[in-house]
Amino acid sequence: MGTHVIKMPDIGEGIAEVELSQWHVKVGDLVVEDQVLADVMTDKAMVDIPSPVHGKVIALGGQPGEVMAVGSVLISIEVEGAGNLKESAAPAPVKEAPAPVAPKVEAVVESKPAAAPSPTKVCQGPVVAREAGDRPLASPAVRKHALDLGIQLRLVRGSGPAGRVLHEDLDAYLAQGQSNASAPAANAYARRNDEEQIPVIGMRRKIAQRMQESTQRAAHFSYVEEIDVTAIEELRAHLNDKHGASRGKLTLLPFLVRALVVALRDFPQMNARYDDEAQVIHRLGAVHVGVATQSDVGLMVPVVRHAEARSLWDSAAEIARLANAARNGKASRDELSGSTITLTSLGALGGIVSTPVLNLPEVAIVGVNKIVERPMVVKGQVVIRKMMNLSSSFDHRVVDGMDAALFIQAIRGLLEQPATLFVE
Repeated sequence: MGTHVIKMPDIGEGIAEVELSQWHVKVGDLVVEDQVLADVMTDKAMVDIPSPVHGKVIALGGQPGEVMAVGSVLISIEVEGAGNLKESAAPAPVKEAPAPVAPKVEAVVESKPAAAPSPTKVCQGPVVAREAGDRPLASPAVRKHALDLGIQLRLVRGSGPAGRVLHEDLDAYLAQGQSNASAPAANAYARRNDEEQIPVIGMRRKIAQRMQESTQRAAHFSYVEEIDVTAIEELRAHLNDKHGASRGKLTLLPFLVRALVVALRDFPQMNARYDDEAQVIHRLGAVHVGVATQSDVGLMVPVVRHAEARSLWDSAAEIARLANAARNGKASRDELSGSTITLTSLGALGGIVSTPVLNLPEVAIVGVNKIVERPMVVKGQVVIRKMMNLSSSFDHRVVDGMDAALFIQAIRGLLEQPATLFVE
């Protein structure tokens, strides 16, 4: 028997240390090749660390939230035979979060006597009782599906590799009539004194750091304007009726991206990044629009590159592709970086007004609120119109209030007269 030591991988890009975000195994667990052992967090993305071997976990090298140096011991696995003395590359990761490269894993073998691990047992049936804190293996898509169905994932027997819960397992669980609905209802008037402590680690820590940095470094100011979107919603419905089956359905977002592209021709100072250390503003010709997207691991901003060269349907397809990749943990680092201006929308949950936080080092972010029907006075007549607010924020260090207002008014004019979006 031998010991296979996996070291904290070199993620690349000159990164010297990473944060251990979460363990998916514990001491004593039997693991198989390609099973995800841990999540580690870099400055840009979450990366899964898979096992290159079959064996039994005998030691963990750190605690969630701990920042570990590249090359430090991450986990020790007991394996059969003498092991592999050569450095081994990890298999392609099973992604729970954006992980564009399979991390390099170093292996060190120390010969030591030990009992052979018992074979992994294959259990049948859709229901399993795990400990409350024992997190089952499952993809973000499966976790969301379980949440939508009201199923406690820890109660579902996984039939995938290493007990990973699959969509079929959720179907089997439902077929057995097991769901949260069968659990006894809690007393709605009972007193509670419980308290839960949730460490701010991993992606949540990175989001917190970036939001704090943005509000501390930039001089935020917000500007809100209401827009009559009746005409553009009629155009969108017409295009969907005529071309939706062949080209795909359009949401409002690609129209907003187009409006940004056209308005930025007259306001190039908004399509910029501010290097406050060098005191240099970088204005860019290319419009790389970040589209804020909520995922299972937190807020991400995938980037629609060269929006200035895309048609409505091209933008729509790219927005959908990137959003799906972000939500399923498959967006690469390149797809999550390099934006020049950001568009953020909560759709029907967008509220009336919001105050978006800048995505540094950008200098502008355009926030979209929900569409509501309201009575409005048009040419002396009270009519029902579809209205929507834009709540946008700017970096007052480099963007003047007048310029910000004119920029949003330009977007308003384009959306209220949608033909002008396509006039060159």
